[in-house]
Amino acid sequence: MLGLDKDAWFLLLPALIPVLVLSVGPLLYGISLAFTDAQSGVTNSTSFTGIANFKDLRLDSLFWQSFRIGLLWAVCVTVLQFLMSLGLALLLNQNLRLRWLARTLALVPWAMPEVVVGIMWRLVYNPDAGILNNTLHHLHLTDGTTDWLSSLSLALPAVIVVGVWAGMPQTTVVLLAGLQNVPLELHEAASLDGAGMWRRFTTVTWPTLKPVVLSITALNFIWNFNSFGLVYVLTSGGPGGKTELPMLFAYDEAFRYGQFGYAAAMGLVMVAVIAVLLAVFLRNRLKEDES
Repeated sequence: MLGLDKDAWFLLLPALIPVLVLSVGPLLYGISLAFTDAQSGVTNSTSFTGIANFKDLRLDSLFWQSFRIGLLWAVCVTVLQFLMSLGLALLLNQNLRLRWLARTLALVPWAMPEVVVGIMWRLVYNPDAGILNNTLHHLHLTDGTTDWLSSLSLALPAVIVVGVWAGMPQTTVVLLAGLQNVPLELHEAASLDGAGMWRRFTTVTWPTLKPVVLSITALNFIWNFNSFGLVYVLTSGGPGGKTELPMLFAYDEAFRYGQFGYAAAMGLVMVAVIAVLLAVFLRNRLKEDES
């Protein structure tokens, strides 16, 4: 038995070592940095400061403002992604002509790096030559000079639209896979009983799809809250901090101002708060499933 255990560990090492080196190691190092005054510069010494960074962070109104923006961004993008992806998955699940082509096109945003998506949408939102302003101008809806990404009131909604568009493919694929696991016989039986489309969805499709929805929405919330590249390319947190997500704030604190210890404390707080929110969300949803 001991020999089998050794063999198993030997087989696991190629996968385990990169995880320890590239994930667990940096995570533990980041946690340790949160309790120090680490700064950039080879001449700056690092000393243990206990919870001093967290005390400073508690009074940092700019960080908590970015945290509120991050929660708003994550909730809006996650909810809209789910609703639009569900509609698209239901459509792609139908026996339509050229369905294979529609499914392929639905994956296009997923195949594009975040930086490319950000650059593309900056061109779309361009106030002078962007396709959005030109289209609205030709439809006589605006004067064609709206600066979407520099407006204090429009920047966050504009970025949310991009986040929804970029994140729809993976959510659609997961929901489509869940829909294809719904037994066709149940739909046929419900149809014979006189159930309409909405009734069949609520009584047959949704109960089967619910575990998939729980998983993908939880993952999407984590991914969206931790967004960095897309928003960084689009607005870099501007204008006036209206799109300053927590990850952008921590990045600036670490790599623009050199406060590595303080930035690490921000990261630790974000992980703890999101873990608590997800635990409450999952607990409530699991209770609903059991009842």
